[in-house]
Amino acid sequence: MAMQKATTGIILAVALTGIVMTTLVAGLLSANQQVPNSATVKNVGVGVYWNRSCTNKTTTINWGLIEPGGSKSYTVYIKNEGNTKESLSMATGNWSNPLASSYISLTWNCTNYQLSSGAVVGALLTLTINSGITGTGITSFSFYITITGTEV
Repeated sequence: MAMQKATTGIILAVALTGIVMTTLVAGLLSANQQVPNSATVKNVGVGVYWNRSCTNKTTTINWGLIEPGGSKSYTVYIKNEGNTKESLSMATGNWSNPLASSYISLTWNCTNYQLSSGAVVGALLTLTINSGITGTGITSFSFYITITGTEV
C-alpha cells in the first residue's frame, strides 16, 4: 500500500513538473510585436457661402419678386469641406406648393463639377418662372435646395 501511495505521488509530481515545464517553455517560445498604425477617415462635405472667402454661410435665399416668364440669378460659393475630391450635384425639394415645381425651375452651372478638397467654386443659381404659371393661383412658394458632394 505504501508503494502504491509512493507511485501515485511520483506520478503526480512528474505530471505537475511536466505541466509547469510546458507552461514555462511555451512562455519562453512565444513572441509578439506591436505595429503602430494611423489613418485618415475619408469624408465628404460641402459648404455654401455668399462670399469667395467662405466666411458668410448661405442659410436662405430670398429671390424676391419675379414676373411670370422671368428669371433671377444669385452666385453662391461652394467649398469642398471634406478631405476627398467630390462631384457636385443639386436638387430641389420640400416645395410649399408642389404644383409650383411644375412651373418653376432652378438651374446652375456646376452639375458634375469636380471639386478638390478645400477648393471653392462660384456657382450661379438661376430661378426661372414659366409664363404658364399665370392663372394657376400660385403667387408665392418656398422650397429647399440640396447641394451634394459625392466622392469621386
